[in-house]
Amino acid sequence: MSASLKLPLVPASFFGIVLGLSGLANAWRVGARIWQLPSMVGETLTFVSFAVWLLLIVLFSLKWIMAREEALKEVAHPVQCCFIGLLGVTTMLTAGGLLPYSRIGAETIFLVGAAFTLAFSVWRTGGLWHGERDIAATTAVLYLPSGAGFFVTAIVSAALGFPDWAQLFFGAGFFSWLAIESALLHRLLTGPALPPPLRPTLGIQLAPPTVGALAYMSVMQGPADTLVHAMIGYGLLQALILLRLLPWLMKDSFSPGYWAFTFGATALATAPMRLIERGDTGPMVKLAPVLFIAANIVVILVAAATIWLIANRKLVIGWAEFTDSSAVSRR
Repeated sequence: MSASLKLPLVPASFFGIVLGLSGLANAWRVGARIWQLPSMVGETLTFVSFAVWLLLIVLFSLKWIMAREEALKEVAHPVQCCFIGLLGVTTMLTAGGLLPYSRIGAETIFLVGAAFTLAFSVWRTGGLWHGERDIAATTAVLYLPSGAGFFVTAIVSAALGFPDWAQLFFGAGFFSWLAIESALLHRLLTGPALPPPLRPTLGIQLAPPTVGALAYMSVMQGPADTLVHAMIGYGLLQALILLRLLPWLMKDSFSPGYWAFTFGATALATAPMRLIERGDTGPMVKLAPVLFIAANIVVILVAAATIWLIANRKLVIGWAEFTDSSAVSRR
């Protein structure tokens, strides 16, 4: 690639920005329905998320065209490659956001995202089953191809009117989450400590139970049951553990890796709100406003710090430090 082109080598992990923005947009949309919040906020965030997604799709595609060697290195990397699954996840979230405006467009975009998610998950999981993997490469990013991917597939499938397919994808995501969680906790308890630049990936730990709760609500009928309350409860526990770990997590200066917290934080806020929408009158009524405010604070702080990096031309450098710290030799 010619240096004169000055094309930013956008890593797949940049798509984490879309997760946070679309998650917050969804929370505001639900808030507009249950609390009469300004609907313009949710719709504006939806289109900002769409614009960021489209820009990243273009830049990521150009990387494959003009810097193929760098793109292939990302695919071969034992940690960075899992972020590639976010292309499908964010594509489906974009489809869900656009559904009120164009059903045909939403269905088309969703099918592309779902096909990519399924294909990438099968490919990546099959590679993991080969074994001989360095335990240092086992991080929370393993949730992205299957856990996050299939939960989001279930959510958007149900929104598009395909509840039977949504149930299948929820099952794939749910059991993938449980299997990966056991391997990840074993690594965290017995393996080497995560290097400081990579520690923000633990923010992803908040997402499976909370996004899973939203996926479960998308396939369940009637009022809330014990399972959805239990999943939200586990999400709350993860949030408290992450708060306890903040001094350890923030050993390094800010990097865009902190977007890893945003999808789980917005899902943790949205899940109780969706239960209120269904008539839940329990603890969720008290928790929902607090979690909604907290989610907004998390996304605003991370977004503001990211904008500062962009203004100072340090965004790609910051993310390079975040991803380079995860270099390990074996897949």
